[in-house]
Amino acid sequence: MTGGRSGGAARAGARRIVVVGDTLLDVDVSGTSERLSPDAPVPVVDVRTDDRRAGGAGLVATMLAKDGHDVTLVTVLSDDGRGDEIRDLLPGVRVVTGPSGAPTPVKTRVRVLDHALVRIDEGCATPPVPEVTAAMTDALAEADAVVVADYGRGVAAAPALRAALEAVAAHTPVVWDPHPKGAQPVPGTTVATPNTAEARTFSGLGGEGVPFATDAAGALREAWGTQAVAVTMGDRGALVASASGSRFVPAPSTTAGDPCGAGDRLAAGVAVALAEGAGLADAVAAGVADASAYLVAGGVSALFADRGAEPVAVPGTDRDALRLVQRVRADGGTVVATGGCFDLLHAGHARTLSAARALGDCLVVCLNSDASVRALKGPERPIMSQDDRVELLLALDCVDAVVVFDEHTPDEALRRFRPDVWAKGGDYDAADLPEAATLAEWGGRVVTVPFHPGRSTTRLAAALVHVG
Repeated sequence: MTGGRSGGAARAGARRIVVVGDTLLDVDVSGTSERLSPDAPVPVVDVRTDDRRAGGAGLVATMLAKDGHDVTLVTVLSDDGRGDEIRDLLPGVRVVTGPSGAPTPVKTRVRVLDHALVRIDEGCATPPVPEVTAAMTDALAEADAVVVADYGRGVAAAPALRAALEAVAAHTPVVWDPHPKGAQPVPGTTVATPNTAEARTFSGLGGEGVPFATDAAGALREAWGTQAVAVTMGDRGALVASASGSRFVPAPSTTAGDPCGAGDRLAAGVAVALAEGAGLADAVAAGVADASAYLVAGGVSALFADRGAEPVAVPGTDRDALRLVQRVRADGGTVVATGGCFDLLHAGHARTLSAARALGDCLVVCLNSDASVRALKGPERPIMSQDDRVELLLALDCVDAVVVFDEHTPDEALRRFRPDVWAKGGDYDAADLPEAATLAEWGGRVVTVPFHPGRSTTRLAAALVHVG
């Protein structure tokens, strides 16, 4: 059976992505709990929201459709009412299905505020390998890239579909997100993306961290006959093994969050990057960045929030800082901020930032944008772009978030998250700082930290010119 596309138009430059795999119905029940049941010592949840979405391969297809790509989902669906509900939950996706031969699997997560309480699975026993229709295999022909989202329910194990995928992999990027109960990737797959736990199960190897991931990725690449294996390591990043060797791809942000869907977001990002012509390592780096940004933005709940055309947040932006500030304040902590151009980071910067961080429980750096630096220091500055300056600042252990601002002063940025403390180097008089009046609006304090003379971006830049 083939379903039509409803809603949404592919954006300019959109890629044709085919998602293959098992589709579930995911339900998120969220509420509050302030009492125990009189029948048993268990919490009573007062339900506030009951959100439903297509899960598994359906979630991958949804992510890609929301990004504006031309998406086809190849899957199997039951003819029960929940199968129909899944179709309705996939606007903007062309759905090509065969019969599942089993009830629609439903996974219900019950949460109290941000804490998971219980998950309830219905119809999730492993079904027989489903039949594959000609329409399902034919749908692969026009893809710019294919994502296989295997959730262990047999779609990726169907012989006819596997044969078609192996044929497609000879000329089209195929990204395979495996499952412990699923089928192994077909030979020739461009890259498989098991997480650390899955890689341990598949390889039988022990160990931890990058050494384990390196060994497991290499062993699985050889066993599976794939072009590459990327073992994903949560907020650390991923380890990629390919014919050219092993490469570690760090995550751009260590912001934690609800991990539901992060692996799907990563696989989708890798597929799009490969479809756009990126090399393997760069494609995995793009997928890691997408997964990190997805978590920073709030994960699956934010994906389905009604925010119009608002883009997904990236690490180092206002939303990242605001989430950090909210979390620190909820724990009763102190929020510290500082600011500057930070063009050519040097030891004086590092010492000042470290001293500022010691004043509280997080440090947010307000960074002058490229336009702001040019307005303040002339057309030859900045020496480093704002993206590079953000990345270098976030690489420092003492910096928790960065907010970029375009004005001469960071006052408007400060008003958005209202730090408790504004810290600047001791070459300034706290009372004379222009930010002092802004901090006073909400009772914040201005503090100076030790200044280290002899360290200057201007002096360093002049020295570089002299050396050149």
